[in-house]
Amino acid sequence: MRAVERVLIIGAGTSGLAAAILLARAGVRVDVAELKPSTTALGSGITVQGNALRVLRELGVWESVSEAGHAFDSLGVRAPDGTLLAEIPDVRTGGPDLPATLGMNRPDLAAILTERALATGARLHPGLTARTLTDHGTHVEVLFSDGSSGDYDVVVGADGIRSDVRRMIGIGTAPEPNGMGIWRIHTRRPASVERTDLVYGGPCFIAGYCPTGPDTMYAYLVERAREHTDLDAGERAAHMEDLSRGYGGVWDEIRADIAASDRVNYTWFESLLVERPWNRGRVVLIGDAAHACPPTLAQGAAQGLEDALVLAELLLNAPAVDDALFSAFMDRRFERARAVVEASCTLARWQLDGVRDADVPGLMRSISALVSEAP
Repeated sequence: MRAVERVLIIGAGTSGLAAAILLARAGVRVDVAELKPSTTALGSGITVQGNALRVLRELGVWESVSEAGHAFDSLGVRAPDGTLLAEIPDVRTGGPDLPATLGMNRPDLAAILTERALATGARLHPGLTARTLTDHGTHVEVLFSDGSSGDYDVVVGADGIRSDVRRMIGIGTAPEPNGMGIWRIHTRRPASVERTDLVYGGPCFIAGYCPTGPDTMYAYLVERAREHTDLDAGERAAHMEDLSRGYGGVWDEIRADIAASDRVNYTWFESLLVERPWNRGRVVLIGDAAHACPPTLAQGAAQGLEDALVLAELLLNAPAVDDALFSAFMDRRFERARAVVEASCTLARWQLDGVRDADVPGLMRSISALVSEAP
């Protein structure tokens, strides 16, 4: 007999929906509370590595994801003028039968996961969150923001880097800025763009783009973090356009789209790692609520998906919800997540500090080898 019959998941992002799918399809009664009025994701695009694709295949959505996105197996490195310097075969961290990387529109991924969660029987509650969590030892009593209440065997906090669940269970770890900021735009994809190409140099630390579908991609510029919270849409576009003038090749086409866009996005790179354990009693954190990193390795979504996979496996197979279950969860997840967070932050720090002899390929190879193993 499985350890759980009723589970509440707080947060309908990638990690939360993945956990909902895995539990609901096994017959667990799953409620997903999402503070936003819908589960539609914001943002431009997402780079999904092979180990994340491996979990998406387990969720039963690989075919839909493959059709919606654009897969590729190499990484291009270019000079600021657009000259191709190297084409590097990428590691298929999800196994030989999956591509190394897939780019897709973030709202499309959210829609696919939402549809799958509903099809498996999970119940989604947009516009709802938890007001209080009371752990009685045998169950968690939840008072919701609409005044209703419910009892659950386990509560999963998948509510992101600024998690309210983390705060409610008394974990004070907070995200820290890494000193970099990223400008993003979702735009049309020139026919010549078939994979991610990166430029190290020019006015930014990184200039890159990733195809997300037959005719779309997202492009980004990473610079030292600045205060840009008061800029309007036109000022954001003007700033990104100005930064892009240091780059040629495909960037000459991207630049024209930046100038006409009202959807340029700017965020800081942040990191977070909650020390083990990630639970307090029967309430447990996964995804960005427990660990988050700058996107220098494109492993954020992948690590959250792996959390969901491992936690669901344990909840469905353990005889009881107890310290042994959560200890087993930490034994399989903590060091792996820590390695990814630390490596992502190290890559950012090397760039900020201008370290010229940094072994970037070696660090990236070590993480690729780590995440190629099953979680």
